[in-house]
Amino acid sequence: MASGAPPAAAPVVPAAAASDPAVAPAAPVVDPSPVVDPSLVEITSPMVGTFYRSPAPDEPSFVENGDRIQSGQTVCIIEAMKLMNELEAEVSGEIVDILVENAEPVEFGQPLMRVRPS
Repeated sequence: MASGAPPAAAPVVPAAAASDPAVAPAAPVVDPSPVVDPSLVEITSPMVGTFYRSPAPDEPSFVENGDRIQSGQTVCIIEAMKLMNELEAEVSGEIVDILVENAEPVEFGQPLMRVRPS
């Protein structure tokens, strides 16, 4: 049985107008990584855990920006699975930048501090 009705046409959807506020222009691409002095050495997290700057909440931080450190000196603690792991510096020098806030979670390989070796 053939029907005499013409086939249904697909609805026409108008294209978005250039002035439509829902269609925003693409934002410029910005490189999120800051330029880092290549002479600096990064101290990175050896594990996933929580970063602590001091041995206890009421005690002073292991290091501050501008402090001189020696190789083997404890610079922070990473807590992982309720174990407190002291992280020791592998290089002597000056702490230039502490990149993580106290009690902040950290990932494996995440930079924690930058040191100017001496």
